[in-house]
Amino acid sequence: MIAELGHFALILALCASLAMAMLPMAERITGQDAALRVQQRGSAWVLGLSLLACAALMWCFLVNDFSVRYVASHSHSTLAPGYRLAALWGSHEGSMLLWVTTLAAWMGGVAWRIRGLPVELGLRMMSVLGGITASLLLFVLLSSNPFARLLPAPLDGSDLNALLQDPGMAFHPPALYFGYVGFAVPFAFAVAAMWLGSLDKNWLAWLRPWILYAWAALGLGIVLGSSWAYRVLGWGGWWFWDPVENASLLPWLVGLALLHVVAASARTGMFKLAVLLLCIAAFGLSLIGTFIVRSGAITSVHAFATDPERGIFILALIGLSLGGSLWLFAMRAGRFGQPWTFAALSRESLLLCNALIFSVAAATVLLATLYPMALDAFGLAKISVGPPYFEAVLGPLLAPAVMLMGLAPLGKWKAMALPSLALRLRWALLASILAAAVALWLGHGQAMFAWGMLLGVWAVFTALQPLWQRSMPRGIAAWGMVCAHLGVGVFILALTTLKSQEVEREAPMSVGQTAQVGPYQLRLEALEAFEAGNHSGVRATVVVLDEGKPIASLHPESRNYTTQEMTVAAPDIDTSWRRDVYVAMGQSLGPTTWAMRLQFKPMMVWVWIGFLMMSAGGVLAAWRRLPKPAPHALDVPDIMPASAAVPALTEAAP
Repeated sequence: MIAELGHFALILALCASLAMAMLPMAERITGQDAALRVQQRGSAWVLGLSLLACAALMWCFLVNDFSVRYVASHSHSTLAPGYRLAALWGSHEGSMLLWVTTLAAWMGGVAWRIRGLPVELGLRMMSVLGGITASLLLFVLLSSNPFARLLPAPLDGSDLNALLQDPGMAFHPPALYFGYVGFAVPFAFAVAAMWLGSLDKNWLAWLRPWILYAWAALGLGIVLGSSWAYRVLGWGGWWFWDPVENASLLPWLVGLALLHVVAASARTGMFKLAVLLLCIAAFGLSLIGTFIVRSGAITSVHAFATDPERGIFILALIGLSLGGSLWLFAMRAGRFGQPWTFAALSRESLLLCNALIFSVAAATVLLATLYPMALDAFGLAKISVGPPYFEAVLGPLLAPAVMLMGLAPLGKWKAMALPSLALRLRWALLASILAAAVALWLGHGQAMFAWGMLLGVWAVFTALQPLWQRSMPRGIAAWGMVCAHLGVGVFILALTTLKSQEVEREAPMSVGQTAQVGPYQLRLEALEAFEAGNHSGVRATVVVLDEGKPIASLHPESRNYTTQEMTVAAPDIDTSWRRDVYVAMGQSLGPTTWAMRLQFKPMMVWVWIGFLMMSAGGVLAAWRRLPKPAPHALDVPDIMPASAAVPALTEAAP
C-alpha cells in the first residue's frame, strides 16, 4: 500500500504541475493576481506530494519491501539502514524522483519569493517551471517508475552498488542535483521575460541570488563527488575528465560566465541579451548532462541508465526546451538589444572577456565530451578524449581568466587608464613575479610549476587587495566576491604543488616490508581477514613512518561483496593540512603478500578547501534583500542610468 500511495502522490503532483503550466491561459477569466495565488498554492502541493513520494520509497527501503522492483534491485536485507535511505537515489528511477523533488523545492522557493517580480512575469515564470516539472513527472511515471512492482517478490535484494556504499552517497547527489536543477529558475525567468517581451527594472536584483545559489550548490556537489571518487575508487585521482564529470562541469562554467555578465549588466543596464542567452544555456547544459548520464550512450562508474528509450525522451525534452526558448529568443531579441557604451579598457570589457573565456571553455569541454559519443552512435569510430587533451587545452585557455579576475574588481566603469590600473596592481604583480622566480629555483626549472605559482599568488593578492586599500564595498555580498576569488587562488596554488610534487608508486609488499613514498616510509605490519555486514575481505595494517618514527596507522581493505560477486578496494588516507598519504590494496600475490598502491599527495586538502571557498563565496554574494515589489510596472528595455541600476547590487559587483 505504501508504494501505491507514493505512485498516486506522483500522479496528483503531475495534475497540479499541469494546472500551474496552463494557468496563464485562464488569466483573463480569473485575473492575474488570483492565477498567481493559485500557482503559489499549487507549487506547495507539488512539493508536498513529491516529498510524500520520496518518504514512501524510503519506507519501502527501510522495511525491505522487495516486491518493489527498484528496492529489490538496489538493496539487501544486510545493507546498513543509512545506506538503505541513500539508496533512494542510487540508480535511475530513484534519482529521477530526487530530480523532480528538488525541482519542486526550487519552484516552491520561487513561489515564496515571487513578491519581487511583476505579477505578469511571475505568472509566466511559474507556468514555465510547472511545465518542466510536469514533463519530468510524466517521464518518471511512464518510463522510470520507482514504485513498479516485482511479483513474485524475491526473498532478498541484489544489494546496492558496492562503490555507492560510502557516506558520500548521502551528500553528493542531493547537492549536485540542487545545483543542476537550480538553473531551471533563471531559465524560467528568461523564457517568461521573452514571453512578455519586457523586463522589470529590478529584474537583476531578483535574478542574481538564484543564479548564485544554483552555482554554489553545483560547485559543492562537484567537490563532494570529486572527494568521494578520490576516497572510494582506489585510483588516488580526484578528477578523471569522465563524460559524467564533464556533464556537471559544463553548467558550472556557463553559470560562472553568467555571473560575470550579470555583474556588468547590473551596473550599466546593458548586456540583457547575453544574460538571457546564458540563462538558457546553463539549464540546457543541465539537461544535456542528464541525457549523458541516463541515455545509455556511455559506460561509466557514474552513469545510471543503459536504456536508450529513456534517452530519447530526455532528448525530446532538450529539443523542446532549448529549441523553443532559442526560437523565442530569436523572435524577441530586438526588444532587449541596445548599443554598448564603454571603452575597450574598462571594468565592463574585463568582465565580458572573462564571461567569453568561460563560455569558450564550456564549449571546448562539450565538444570533447559529445564528439566521441556521436562517432560511436553513428558507428564511425571509437575514440576517447582524456586528461592530456583537457589539460593541454583548458590550462592555457583559463589562465587569462585568472589574470583578468584580478584586474576587473580594481578597474573603473566605462573607461580607465592603463597606467593608473598598473600602479594599483604593482605589489600584486611584484609578488607574483617573485613567487614564480622562487618556484623556478625550488622546482629546478619546472616552467609549469612557476607559472602556476604566479597565477595563484596573483589571484590571492588581487582578491585581498581591496581589504588593505580600504576600497571594499559594504555588505556581506562584497565579502562573497573576495572569498570566491581567494578560493580560486588557493585552489591554483594547491593544484600546482600537488601536480609538481606528488609521488605515486605500486609495489608488492609482504608483512614486515617497508616502501619509501615521498618523505615517508610505509611498513606493512599485518594482514587479517574480516567480515562486516554484507561484505568480507582482507584488511591490512600499514604504519606511516617519518624518519623512523611512526606517525599514523592506516587500514586499507580489499572487500568482497558476496551478493554482487564484486571485489572493491577500500583505500585509507592519512590527511593533514600539508599532505595526504594514500594506501590502497590491489591483488593478492600470496598468503602474506599484496600489491599495494602508495601515494604521497602534498596540499591535497587545500584543493577541496579552495573549491569550497568558491561555493561559500557564491552563497555570501547572494546574501541580500530582494527589492520592493513592483506588481505591474514593467520597464521599457532601454539603457538604465547607473543611479537606477539597483545600487545594492552594484556595490558588490566584481
